[in-house]
Amino acid sequence: MFPIHDDAPRLHGRPYVNYGLIGINIVIFIYEVIVTSNFSNRSAVIALFYNYGSIPELLLSGQNLGSLFSSMFMHGSIAHLLGNMFFLYVFGDNLEDRFGHFKYLMLYLFWGVMAAFAHSIYAVTTGEGNIPAIGASGAISGVLGAYLIFFPHAKIHTIIFAFFITTVRIPAIAYIPFWFIMQLVFALIGQSGGVAYLAHIGGFIIGLGTAFGWKFFSNMFFKQKQYPSQNYPRRSSVSSPSFSNNSLNRNDRSNSTNTNKVEKSIPPEIIIGEKFIDLIIEDRNTLSDSQIQANFDESTNTLSVLIVDTNKRYNIAVPHPANTILRVSKITVRNGIVRIRLDVI
Repeated sequence: MFPIHDDAPRLHGRPYVNYGLIGINIVIFIYEVIVTSNFSNRSAVIALFYNYGSIPELLLSGQNLGSLFSSMFMHGSIAHLLGNMFFLYVFGDNLEDRFGHFKYLMLYLFWGVMAAFAHSIYAVTTGEGNIPAIGASGAISGVLGAYLIFFPHAKIHTIIFAFFITTVRIPAIAYIPFWFIMQLVFALIGQSGGVAYLAHIGGFIIGLGTAFGWKFFSNMFFKQKQYPSQNYPRRSSVSSPSFSNNSLNRNDRSNSTNTNKVEKSIPPEIIIGEKFIDLIIEDRNTLSDSQIQANFDESTNTLSVLIVDTNKRYNIAVPHPANTILRVSKITVRNGIVRIRLDVI
């Protein structure tokens, strides 16, 4: 199974860091091809990989630590490069969109470093501690782990090669765990073929843990960072926002028809910027911003959202910095993801 793209929307522009990482990997691979005469010069290949690849015995003894970073931009063949870059292209852009350019870059490097240490510990215990490891697979495995946390319902458009070639759409919550299970199986049966499966496993687990922690604590972090001198009302805590999608009053419920019943939805997500607050609502039935009505009540710090076609209503408690005014400035809908922006005035 080979992924070619996903349907998770980006909300904050182009993923320049992800494009840059792909570009750097390609440029370095071209350099490898040149200095090794397309990997035909064995002595040049050995010198290159032993100088810049991560050698487990050296890393665990605190030597040649720079190779932690140089090794994750090197590849041993065109197939190795293309496989990694396609995965990075498909899954990395959405994480950059979620984390932001700088944080995504730092996390990508962190995942790669942790994956290298996971592989090094395993390699030394199995007597292969003198063999250099190269490739972006460890860092990209961290990308996959984080993607699973943030975009479990995204559909991955995948090419399947069997007795025939076809394209299918597989949910990330099925595709990525299957990939991870295969890494575990190959590691347990001892199938190597030059692949550092423990780097994949270690990178995936640390990426999973990083995203899990970020998802549950980032709102609190941003509240403290962006408005350190402001007092937030207790009822609008960012870490556990008040949310109701069953807010029809008694008269509304008595007059509504069966086709307008309020359905359970995934709780909205609050993203706090320096001069704005974004509310993200997932509603696959919503196709246009013309279906959305949103009003912010300053007396209760509550954003009321109505999706006209389905009569779904949301009451969302919004963190409101003291001595500021919040105004709904923009509503966008893309692939069933509703984004409502409140400007902080």
